[in-house]
Amino acid sequence: MQGNPANFDAIGNRLGFRIAENNIQTLRLIWHGPRFPAYLCLSIAVLLLFVSVPIIEAVRLRGFVGPAASLWYFPLMNLILFGIACYLLTLKRAIVFHHNQKTITLTSQSLFNRSRLSASYSEIEQINLGVDQVYNGFAVAGSSAAQQFPVPSLRLYLVNGETVLLDRGSRRRLKELGKQISERLKMPFEVDARLET
Repeated sequence: MQGNPANFDAIGNRLGFRIAENNIQTLRLIWHGPRFPAYLCLSIAVLLLFVSVPIIEAVRLRGFVGPAASLWYFPLMNLILFGIACYLLTLKRAIVFHHNQKTITLTSQSLFNRSRLSASYSEIEQINLGVDQVYNGFAVAGSSAAQQFPVPSLRLYLVNGETVLLDRGSRRRLKELGKQISERLKMPFEVDARLET
């Protein structure tokens, strides 16, 4: 195995890979980052350009003296929103099962880094549909921070005892995906008792 399985754990409760390619040689699963927040940030950044460009021009002409000087934060906010949109748009994960070489390759990339993990089928012990405890996110007015809740997860259990997260999401979708991967790899597929009902 090459790579660190810890790089492929996600803090979110759902990933939602889609099958991009499914043939005799290859099974390719793709996940692109959260598109709605990315496009929302991008659209707000574009709308703020109508405010930011005149402010930048006024500050350039008169300096930080005058009414436009107090609005210096608009161009900065615009730049930050554009940066967030670029980061979210570049988030991507891919899982590729190469049946000819009998290897699995996981890649995770963003604007700042790229991680890769590859393992041979012989290093995989089983495919497991289990439950992960996931944090609920940010604390909001009166809610208790750092609460966890159970989320179905599909993982590969390796011979060396490590696990690799493949996907999180709905039980039914992960069960279908797990069965498909299990049949392709000719490996056992185990479902947690809590998810059988």
